[in-house]
Amino acid sequence: MAPGAMTRWTKSLSEAQPVAYWLDDPGRPRPEPALTGAETCDLLVVGGGYSGLWTALIAKERDPATDVVLVEGREAGWAASGRNGGFCAASLTHGLANGLARWPDEIHRLEELGARNLDAIEEAVARHGIDCEFERTGEIDVATEPYQAWELKDWYAELEAKGLAGGLEFLDRDAVREQVASPTFEAGLWDRRGVAMLHPAKLAWGLKRACLRLGVRIYEHTPALTLKPYGAGMAVRTPYGQVRARQVALGTNIFPSLVKRVRSYTVPVYDYAMMTEPLTADQMASIGWKNRQGLGDSANQFHYFRLSADNRILWGGYDAVYPYGGRVRAEYDDRPETYAKLAGHFFTCFPQLEGVRFTHTWGGAIDTCSRFSAFFGTAHQGKVAYAAGYTGLGVGATRFGAEVMLDLLSGERTERTELEMVRRKPLPFPPEPFAWTGIALTKWSLARADAHGGRRNLWLRTMDKLGLGFDS
Repeated sequence: MAPGAMTRWTKSLSEAQPVAYWLDDPGRPRPEPALTGAETCDLLVVGGGYSGLWTALIAKERDPATDVVLVEGREAGWAASGRNGGFCAASLTHGLANGLARWPDEIHRLEELGARNLDAIEEAVARHGIDCEFERTGEIDVATEPYQAWELKDWYAELEAKGLAGGLEFLDRDAVREQVASPTFEAGLWDRRGVAMLHPAKLAWGLKRACLRLGVRIYEHTPALTLKPYGAGMAVRTPYGQVRARQVALGTNIFPSLVKRVRSYTVPVYDYAMMTEPLTADQMASIGWKNRQGLGDSANQFHYFRLSADNRILWGGYDAVYPYGGRVRAEYDDRPETYAKLAGHFFTCFPQLEGVRFTHTWGGAIDTCSRFSAFFGTAHQGKVAYAAGYTGLGVGATRFGAEVMLDLLSGERTERTELEMVRRKPLPFPPEPFAWTGIALTKWSLARADAHGGRRNLWLRTMDKLGLGFDS
């Protein structure tokens, strides 16, 4: 990158605040008081992100008599649930390609369950009056290289042959640029119904309010420190108290699980995003985007981008950073070198927007697992359930995961618990230094594939055969 170009692009970052746009909101609710003393309940939910909030809400909706307590180490929605891109996808498998590769015999069922789950989210948002800027706009997977356009067209033909192309539309170069005007777009595949856009923090805050209205007792700034059997149930110790519960659901995702054997199944991958100032009417006209779809490009190192309710553009992705040792630290939430890189990519995609400023930059950790989609299980003779490993596609799938955890705790066989996806675990990540070395080699290989027409080297082909990978 030429020094002059770097200076021109990075000027757009001069006034950006290093804080997640979604969380920088005057309507942010006050936190609930921390737990002090002892509590007892039927169900204790650990974690106040989507995973825990949906679990608590659905538990009360299934049986209003269930006594539910939720503890959150910071504030509801402060981590991944308030920092993501706001893409709420129907897919439970981190996209159709991943699901088809891993569970070909179940993929039609998984797609049906995913569609029902997204419908249920839309219905819950309406029923509970959650003002989270929900827009059922769909998403376009865009090709930015000729080889990607060919691959996208072949992929669409394969899906048609398998009866999986419902709601999808292939767009050639002219058609995709008619939707969104970028000189980099070569083709697109528009999923018209399978993705919604929303304000992720407002969804979390709305779920919190709905839980409180239904009688869930929520304690914030209350980290769960230990999990141990206690009589016929379980006990969780917190800094100033303890909760004794008949059953426990763990929605801690990237944070170290209270079930230690689960920890090796996930690694933290740091992802970064930026938000522009609101676009003017002329700027909006220069890019089109009248149908407000979410967008993501087809490269291995991909970008995701979308419009907010007030016509800002969120631009994120590309860099996926794994810290040695898998540490989760606040200092990793800010990465200026990535923002500078993303700014250059943004203005390459939309040169007509040069002069637009970014107002917010932020990052956060994604709970990545080796099969890219969530895994589930129980511990302590079925008294504890967990779900984790959403790998960056959890805004919608966490609601499904909540239902799975509640199904597992009930001990009943359901259409969800019978799925191979639910019954089997991914391969765990190896200890250091092997995890860092393998991830670094994979990232290098993915970047090399992007630069060489998508050709995957021996390392990536071997990983494909083993069903392993690394993604954000």
